Amino acid sequence: MQIHPLIETSAALVEFVDLIKNSDFIAVDTEFMRENTFWPELCLIQVADSEHAAAIDPMATGMDLKPLLDLLVNNEDVLKVFHAGGQDVEIIFNLTGKTPHPIFDTQIGQMALGQAEQVGYSNLVEAWIGLQLDKGARFTDWSRRPLDKRQIDYAIGDVTHLAKIFPMMLKKLVKTGRGHWLDEEMEKLADPSHYDLDPNNAWQRIKVPSRKPDVLGRLQALAAWREREARNKNLPRGRIVKDETLADLAAHPPKDQDGLGRVRGLSATWRSNDIGGRLMDALAGAKPMAKEDMPDRAPRGPGLGKEGVLVADLLKLLLKIRARELNVAARLIARSDDLEALAAGARGDIPMMQGWRHDVFGHAALDLVEGRMGFAVKDGKLVMSEIDAATASEV
Repeated sequence: MQIHPLIETSAALVEFVDLIKNSDFIAVDTEFMRENTFWPELCLIQVADSEHAAAIDPMATGMDLKPLLDLLVNNEDVLKVFHAGGQDVEIIFNLTGKTPHPIFDTQIGQMALGQAEQVGYSNLVEAWIGLQLDKGARFTDWSRRPLDKRQIDYAIGDVTHLAKIFPMMLKKLVKTGRGHWLDEEMEKLADPSHYDLDPNNAWQRIKVPSRKPDVLGRLQALAAWREREARNKNLPRGRIVKDETLADLAAHPPKDQDGLGRVRGLSATWRSNDIGGRLMDALAGAKPMAKEDMPDRAPRGPGLGKEGVLVADLLKLLLKIRARELNVAARLIARSDDLEALAAGARGDIPMMQGWRHDVFGHAALDLVEGRMGFAVKDGKLVMSEIDAATASEV
């Protein structure tokens, strides 16, 4: 594989994109900083196909990323390969309003091949090509210039190794017949709605015990206000106001701006500064949340009673057994919420009761819940055993 020098000009980027734009796939990774900003600060982009690899400096003076971004979001003929690519996709969406497509995530692919649910990149590399990565550059401040050779080599390694691993992983997935299992997961990763965050929905990320429409209406207004403030100032949300303070303000709103100076989590200056005035404007404009926008009431425990909770626990045990038998990460098959919903009586709109998940697990889970299957020990291993109707009626 040819490793190109760090790309720092638009002309060099055009030449590199011309080399890779007809490839079957490209491996992509980014380095960014977001500790002190709302928007992730893109510091480096690494790209490789089977023959060429390069790091691109988006911070270089006059750098025009459009040729590369067009390849990522507009070229449907080239598969874009990431590892744990959610944040990389988010950055690309922020730059273009689109997501890379088609897409493949090797972390999700590895789940279908029996690895841990959150397999790290270094573990992936060691498992597939037997290489132990130098982790010394992980905590680099990627925004500082110049980058030295060690940093660039470390960054490019993220895509050169990925470009070697992906074809091997794909071959194994095809051999096991599990490639189609991942289609839904990859489409979720590429779904633009996951990255297009409406400020009016920001309240849903904040935990608040109340279900009163007026409290939730104030929380929605305050969270939307904070979202816009954070975006405009390019600061993390918590630097504006912390979640718990927003929840407290929604539940116990001050009568006037002077009262902000007595709110825990806000400084005394809020009683007279401009941002405090904008917060009060948000509160003044808040309306009780409409009935159709109210969150679903969370079922208690999960609305199952003691016996139902035990059923959910049995389903979790069944999931472990099936995941072990299939040599696949359990989370790829079903989530705890799915199991609890089934135990609570739901049958229709549960992912594990549809498609391949139903075939490999959902039907057995339903049999367990409805008394057609039970647990048994065979040769020292816990397995599932069918229960005939006569035995079930006697029990």
